[in-house]
Amino acid sequence: MDAALYLDRKRARLEKALDNYLSGEDSPLFEAMRYAVLGGGKRFRPLLLLAGGEQFGADEELLLPYACAVEFIHNYSLIHDDLPLMDDDDFRRGQPSCHKKFGQALALLAGDGLLTLAFEILAAAPAPKNDHLVKTRVAAEIAAAAGPRGMVAGQWLDINFGPDNHDPVAYKEMASRKTAGLIRVSATSGARLAGAPEAALQSLDSYGLYLGLAFQLRDDLQDLAQDRSSGKAFRPNLARILGLPAALELLETWLGQAARSLAGADLDSDLLTFFITQLQPARFEEKS
Repeated sequence: MDAALYLDRKRARLEKALDNYLSGEDSPLFEAMRYAVLGGGKRFRPLLLLAGGEQFGADEELLLPYACAVEFIHNYSLIHDDLPLMDDDDFRRGQPSCHKKFGQALALLAGDGLLTLAFEILAAAPAPKNDHLVKTRVAAEIAAAAGPRGMVAGQWLDINFGPDNHDPVAYKEMASRKTAGLIRVSATSGARLAGAPEAALQSLDSYGLYLGLAFQLRDDLQDLAQDRSSGKAFRPNLARILGLPAALELLETWLGQAARSLAGADLDSDLLTFFITQLQPARFEEKS
């Protein structure tokens, strides 16, 4: 199997499904929601959910609503993160961020709209083999990953992570909630819907955790390689805390742990391994 081509086909179907959920409403609110979601993106989380589910035999038709819900939750978080009172970013995916395009009030509501739409989708999503207990558990786990003990808590830790904080343990706690939480639940949700055994789900949970930590660290390395002379406010960055050589070593360690989590459960999957290869360190250089 060519994993890249396979996931490209899945991405095309995912894009169509995302567009369908956001169509049919002609209003400034939905225009802002469409702008934020349909303007590009890696689709890392929903594709991971699809890959995990199909690894254990689930149909795409069952998985797509859950994948779209996760992607809407992710995009809501990006809109809110970009706001001036949070990360204060003027650009997202090479275009003006939602609040720069539509104003802060409408951007805030667009994020709210995506979050609540995600749970509307989950409520209406099909249950595997009419097993509503499994559906309820998956929805609850997604909510927990996104909520005040998960991604929201991680964002709070992020904005309170001061410039004098050089504690990598505290940073890992923040990243495990803010970034790794939604990636972690994406890795397990599709497989749970497919009826994967508990041992495999535990291995996928570990895989998702280390994949999520690596995802954040790779972003940090990319940020470190950019010219930071624009006067932007401080942001937590583990690569800056550790230094470039140690950060690259840690990235390899976390990716290795993700791979070992798959191997420990005999999950010989080209698709799941492909997500690890996408986070391999490129050539990062600190700019003077």
